This record gives sequence, C-alpha cells and structure tokens, in this order.
Amino acid sequence: MERHDRNELILEHASALFAEKGIAGTTVRDIAGRAGLLSGSLYHYFPSKDAIADAIVTSYLDELITRYREILAERHDARTALSLLVGASIRVSRTHAHASAIYQRETGYLRQLPSHESIRADARTIRETWESVLANGASTGAFRDDLPVPLLYVLIRDAVWLTPHSVMHTQDDGGDDIAEAIVSIFLDGITARPATPDERHTR
Repeated sequence: MERHDRNELILEHASALFAEKGIAGTTVRDIAGRAGLLSGSLYHYFPSKDAIADAIVTSYLDELITRYREILAERHDARTALSLLVGASIRVSRTHAHASAIYQRETGYLRQLPSHESIRADARTIRETWESVLANGASTGAFRDDLPVPLLYVLIRDAVWLTPHSVMHTQDDGGDDIAEAIVSIFLDGITARPATPDERHTR
C-alpha cells in the first residue's frame, strides 16, 4: 500500500475511534489495531496521536473554508449566500462526519494541540464569513436589522451543526432540502403563509 493510502487509512480509522471514544480515550494501539498495523509502525506515518487528531480536524476546517470562499466569490444576494453556506456546511459535515463530531465535542482537547492557534484562526474565519453574510443581509434590507449579528450566527450555526444525523442521513439530496428548510425557518418563521388564489382554487 502506498504511503498516502496508508495515511488516509490511519486517519479514517482514527477519526471513527476519536468520535466514538474521544481523543483522550483512544490509544495509539487502538488506532494501529484498526488500521492493521503494529503500534510502533504507526509512528512511521504520524509522530503522535495529537498529530493525527490535528490532521483530521484541519482537513475538515480547510474544506469548509474553501467552500465558503467559493460561495462568497460568486457574490450572491444575502439569502442565496446564506442558503449556500448552510448547504455547504451540511455537505462537508457529511463527508467528514467523524471530524465534524470531533470538532464539536473535543474543544477542550483541541486546545492542547500544538496547532491550536491555527485551528482558532480557522474558526474565526468561519465565524467572520457567516457574520459578513448576515450583516450584508441586514444592511441591504434582506434580513431584519434589529437583531445582533453574533447572536444570529450562533443560533444558525447550532441549527446547522446540531441537526440530528438521523435526519441528515435520511436525505438523498446532498442536504439542499435541509439547508433551505433551515434558512426558511429563520427568515420566514413557521407561521403558515396565506394560500395564493391558484392554490385556493385547487383545494
């Protein structure tokens, strides 16, 4: 097996273990066993368990930021941009399901990693991206301007990342329907809209 393929195999098994048992609760021997290696052999690929955790989390954050930058570069209106951010977040979290869980649950442990400042910088970039879209929507009249942008970000962020996985995995659309539902709930609420004349006629 090529070195790159072995690296990917180690990261795949380690991410599943970290999500299941926590980083602190997982040993190098656990990871090596899942990957079909002797414990000592694993150090030929990664210098430590923390280096593996770092690679898993930074890969996830890097992909999120890349997708966000692509969305902002297209200069969509605020509602479309918000919907695309939600959709991208769901799709990337599906692709990196274990990494997403690790990032959400292992805040304390991630603070111990040598790359913690880099992870914090990525987290700031993510937050600033969302807040810039929300602020733009408020300034252009697309969104209410009487609500604090940081609060809106936290509420939408939690709705996106805390969406039950059971719901996300029953959808086959890549997350677009879930993304639009989340955006609609925040921007339109859950009050039933009046039926249009055509809809009333067909009832």
